[in-house]
Amino acid sequence: MRRIRLGMVGGGEGSFIGAVHRISARMDNQFELLAGALSSDERRAGSSAAALGIMADRSYASFEDMARTEAARDDGIEAVAIVTPNHLHAAPAIAFLNAGIHVICDKPLAATMAQAKAMKAASDESKAQFFLTHNYTGYPLIRQAREMVASGALGSLRVAQVEYAQDWLAEPVEATGNKQASWRTDPARAGAGAIGDIGTHAFNLLGFVSGDRVASLAADIQSFVDGRQVDDNAQIMLRFQSGARGSIWASQVAVGAENSLRLRLYGDRASLDWSHDNPNEMIFARLGEPRQILTRGGAGLGDGADRWTRVPPGHPEGYLEGFANLYQDIASVLMGKAGYSELPSIEAGMDGMWFITACQDSARRDAAWVLRDCDAS
Repeated sequence: MRRIRLGMVGGGEGSFIGAVHRISARMDNQFELLAGALSSDERRAGSSAAALGIMADRSYASFEDMARTEAARDDGIEAVAIVTPNHLHAAPAIAFLNAGIHVICDKPLAATMAQAKAMKAASDESKAQFFLTHNYTGYPLIRQAREMVASGALGSLRVAQVEYAQDWLAEPVEATGNKQASWRTDPARAGAGAIGDIGTHAFNLLGFVSGDRVASLAADIQSFVDGRQVDDNAQIMLRFQSGARGSIWASQVAVGAENSLRLRLYGDRASLDWSHDNPNEMIFARLGEPRQILTRGGAGLGDGADRWTRVPPGHPEGYLEGFANLYQDIASVLMGKAGYSELPSIEAGMDGMWFITACQDSARRDAAWVLRDCDAS
């Protein structure tokens, strides 16, 4: 079996998301990690590469050298995963796209809209493909929910709500040397706080499942922790093109919440309720009938849920399996096989950047409504 030759930028020792990408890429044996510029620190890059079994001559001190050298090799990488802090997404992505190497980029797309637009231009000009890892779109029951909404099972959508709450930034941990908190609370490196880190996931999830598009939003965002330079809590009202209404609550200071993501959709005939705390179940309720509990891999689901299920019902799957579904689908696309048609792309990234900038604009004007040009990203 031929595996796709993969490289990685960022993701060295101590990186949470780098390890997640590597596990996910390996799960279905579709990728082989062969090269990396794993850290800006040359010593750490080398030791990280050695620990991962990457040959010394394919451990690079810079992504520029990596893109140039790998593109020239007969056995060079075919795709690269970019798992750096947000402000370091654009330059590597553009370099690899220009070299004809497919890009798998962590979200959000970039730290600034200017960086995002440069990435979009490079993607439009390149023959290589661009994928954004909004991993929650890989969960079987989330894909089932999308199918149900599209089929009309809920009727006309009325209300769509997502909450994404964490508590890991409830205190100023960025001041303690926590590396993950340090860059995520630095506006120059992150671009935004909770709205960028987890709010973009919520925004993407709403659009993915509902099939609807946000026409305008009003955002009330805060920095509750003294001295913090980015937002750590946001409450956002949404108006959809269809006329439906919605809201997003994104918080990283919600004490007691670990990674509490919840999606609720209400139509005029039925509703869906899915929680990341138990991603293997989803509640479906028809008006005037008893509620049903749909289970991942269980009876009564469509092909969309069964196709991305690895083990039988009652054997839990979760975060890593959902993430791996994206990598499995990306591999199918790159190998020219039939894959999932709704993978997050550069367009999803631009949507997320609009969301971030619109929230910031709204908050500066006391939660004023910000309209979206529906012909633009």
